[in-house]
Amino acid sequence: MPIHIVSDLHGASDALRKAVPEGSTLVLLGDLINFLDYTSMTGILTEVFAVETVAEVVRLRTEGRAVEAREIMNRRSEGREEEIRRAVAKRMTAQYEEVFSALVDPTYLILGNVDSPETAHDFARRFAGVTEADGRVFVLEGERFGFVGGALPSPLHITGEVTHEQMRAKLEGLGEVDVLCSHIPPAVPELCFDTRAGRLERGSEDILGYIADVQPRRAYFGHVHQPLISMLHIGRTLCVNTGYFRATKRSWPHQSAPAT
Repeated sequence: MPIHIVSDLHGASDALRKAVPEGSTLVLLGDLINFLDYTSMTGILTEVFAVETVAEVVRLRTEGRAVEAREIMNRRSEGREEEIRRAVAKRMTAQYEEVFSALVDPTYLILGNVDSPETAHDFARRFAGVTEADGRVFVLEGERFGFVGGALPSPLHITGEVTHEQMRAKLEGLGEVDVLCSHIPPAVPELCFDTRAGRLERGSEDILGYIADVQPRRAYFGHVHQPLISMLHIGRTLCVNTGYFRATKRSWPHQSAPAT
């Protein structure tokens, strides 16, 4: 059964149905829904807030001024907090419904920084072919796949962020694996630099340390939409950014280890 890797789906459910061949196993590395597509200016935020407000937020985030961007959103929400919360929750639930309906059986998934763990967990319980893999190891086509979801804390305080201690504990619980799957990359500048944003996204030193120590055959991740480099080796481990699926509409076919 072929294995296909997808990260940063961001609501592209119809494209996912076409990208993963029938009879495949899907490994989904987080960011399932689309809060904001910087290129097309579409997503939940532009449906709830004025496009002009969101455009200003995008500009500030791109300049690395995340705290100021968050303050603008807070000011635009003032006095309407409950109304906005309901509007966001309604759209988020609708997107998760579309995403989970598009997943193949079997799917192994972890969440990314823009995901809502509570909502995603609820949907995962309803779909029999979907397995939440975070912090767990599964043998797929004869190889041990280890999964570590979430992103590290940022000034945006996004729901899918986890602490350094939580990330480290999940990695330590994996033991040795052949394939490491995470949402964020190891903390290697070439893998973390987003060429469109012109800045380093946050990678994980603990993931980097795990790769250096364990040397899995492959390490898959996403999170950085336009990376400076998509692939490089750390020792024997080939580290692969599988791509910003919403833009590429291509899954990454995993090459299983040669039979011995």
